[in-house]
Amino acid sequence: MKTYEYVILRERPEIKNRAAEWFHKKWGVPTEAYLECMDAYLSGETEYGWYLCLDGEKIVGGMGVIENDFHDRKDLFPNVCAVYTEEAYRCQGIAGNLLNLAVADMKAKGITPVYLVTDHTGFYERYGWEFLCMVQGDGEPDMTRMYIHR
Repeated sequence: MKTYEYVILRERPEIKNRAAEWFHKKWGVPTEAYLECMDAYLSGETEYGWYLCLDGEKIVGGMGVIENDFHDRKDLFPNVCAVYTEEAYRCQGIAGNLLNLAVADMKAKGITPVYLVTDHTGFYERYGWEFLCMVQGDGEPDMTRMYIHR
């Protein structure tokens, strides 16, 4: 099995611009929005981090932790966001390892629980997440599933 490097952005701040562009290409959120969150994290303004999986220098997976992932339950924070693994790298545990890394990093800082919104069922439960409630996504017609990791 191939070995990948799991990185907390503060360990490799020089890849910030590449990471922001990678997330932008996956989710369509402006690169500047990712850079703003990453800069706040790198400067110590927030402890909500960014986590990446690298195959050599290629970003093959990533996620962030932000205040609110575009939903109406502003009291449920922080939120894991932008979870993505490149298609060719899926089913190798990358997203699970990133989720575990993010949760452990937040817990080490005394930040718990952590939340996430998703339409997936069955995936996050494998990594200790529990369904909490339905939330209304900003500008979304349908409700979305909210999970919690305690």
